[in-house]
Amino acid sequence: MNEARHLGHQLTRLVVLERQAERGQRVAEAVVARQHLHRRERAGVGRADHQQARAGARQPGLPGLGPFELHGARQQASHRMREQAHRLAGGGARGDRHVHRVGEAALSSGYDILLSPVTPDNEEATFRRLAQSGQVDGILLSSPFISDERIKLLDQLTIPYMVHGRDSARSTPYPFLDIDNKGAFFEAGRLLAGLGHRKIGFINGLANLNFANDRTLGVTEALAENNLKMDPSLLTNGEMTDEYGYRMTARMLDSAIAPTAILCSSLFIALGAVRAVYDRGLKIGSDVSLLAHDDVIPYLKPENFRVPLATTRSSIRAAGIRAMQRLVSGIDIASIEGEVWPVDLIVRESIGPAPAN
Repeated sequence: MNEARHLGHQLTRLVVLERQAERGQRVAEAVVARQHLHRRERAGVGRADHQQARAGARQPGLPGLGPFELHGARQQASHRMREQAHRLAGGGARGDRHVHRVGEAALSSGYDILLSPVTPDNEEATFRRLAQSGQVDGILLSSPFISDERIKLLDQLTIPYMVHGRDSARSTPYPFLDIDNKGAFFEAGRLLAGLGHRKIGFINGLANLNFANDRTLGVTEALAENNLKMDPSLLTNGEMTDEYGYRMTARMLDSAIAPTAILCSSLFIALGAVRAVYDRGLKIGSDVSLLAHDDVIPYLKPENFRVPLATTRSSIRAAGIRAMQRLVSGIDIASIEGEVWPVDLIVRESIGPAPAN
């Protein structure tokens, strides 16, 4: 008698879809192993109990991860998930951090996580296959696009879903959790404009992602309120890495219209921005003001920068946990409510009045 049958557990699955937009891939994360006591197990589960998790070579951004399945009772599956989460947490890519926080949330709800690659070419087919298989309880979609067709598809499928982020172009109700990206960067832009900055750079995430578009709108509106316009040469979109932050900051500071303040869409971008400022013999807070978004990542704290960094602040871990909790509860009780969290603005020494010259 296998362990799952002995414990009277039924293993079910919860699928999480994360887009790796910068590499043209998505990663489908199937969360498994919710226990239903005194119910029959699904056919085939016993054979899977003793299978080992299989993963490809680990590479930045997750594309190297191969498909694997995690089955078994709660203790066994949880142990495997923790091993995966710790390994993934060591990477610097945004996808790794997303997997880690969703994994933590899944564990706290009695689930574990399974990863398998999904390509742009077979994404719709994957959604439909998962919904029709009868082996999936719900889908969590992360980092949606502007006018995201995948949300429309999820509306048509008979499976609960939750969006971590939102599609601001959509008018009909749907279940999502997001932070106030537009409001946060409106306040950040207004603060810098109020300090006398007239040339403000913005190093943002990928342009087709909704959160990045909302942040651009927020900064643009803040500048317009102060009779300013965003110079197109001072607005960039790309992967949110320190290398990207360094290159874009260097390009801006070396241009004829060098900004006196720079907004960064993540602390990783800010790491590169700081290096570029110092490489040019400039001082942060006096020559160039820096303000970044802080996802509250435990190993990267803005107050520990050489010059403590001013930030907009919202915990991505807390949001991931809440999104997972809403998805799990939505499996039993349908919910189409949207939820938007406010964002804190933390002023530190990295910002100051615009230099006189």
